[in-house]
Amino acid sequence: MTSSPGPLRADARRNRERILETAVRAFAEQGPDVAFDAIAKAAGVGSATLYRHFPTREALVEAAYRNELARVCDSAAELLGEFPPDRAMRLWMDRFIDYLAAKQGMADALRAAVASGADPFAETLEKLGTAIDSLLHAGAEAGLLRSGIDPLDVGLSLTGVAQVTGTPAQRDRAGRLLDLILDGLRYGTGR
Repeated sequence: MTSSPGPLRADARRNRERILETAVRAFAEQGPDVAFDAIAKAAGVGSATLYRHFPTREALVEAAYRNELARVCDSAAELLGEFPPDRAMRLWMDRFIDYLAAKQGMADALRAAVASGADPFAETLEKLGTAIDSLLHAGAEAGLLRSGIDPLDVGLSLTGVAQVTGTPAQRDRAGRLLDLILDGLRYGTGR
């Protein structure tokens, strides 16, 4: 497991974020063996900067995955601050599908990291469950979503949608399926 970085200067934080975003794309497009130098160059940093943040491939894969996980989980609170809970839930569902697509694109790199002893998934279910629960709770409190829904059931439903609509050509179908799930979450609320 990688340790989280201590407080970083603003420029170091930006470099780290660029590296992580670039790594997700690179692993998805080129597989787990993409050269570190290629990732550094695409991120606009030197190789030494990349190695300073991520001394091993496994550390980079794990950090890139966890960064994507944090991004999707943290967006639940952001969306609830901007939209009614049912709308926030639907927008979050889209972000979750995008997260799953990034995870799928990184599948080979994640498998290689796990084979080397890393555990990028250690906190996944807990973090996703907390994010989904916050959306469900806010929706139930507002009378816009049913109460008593298990967040894991919602997560598994969304994962199923991602599995059957995993290509960009299927994105419209994914949206329709997400609308059906949201309709199910609204059932009985009069919405």
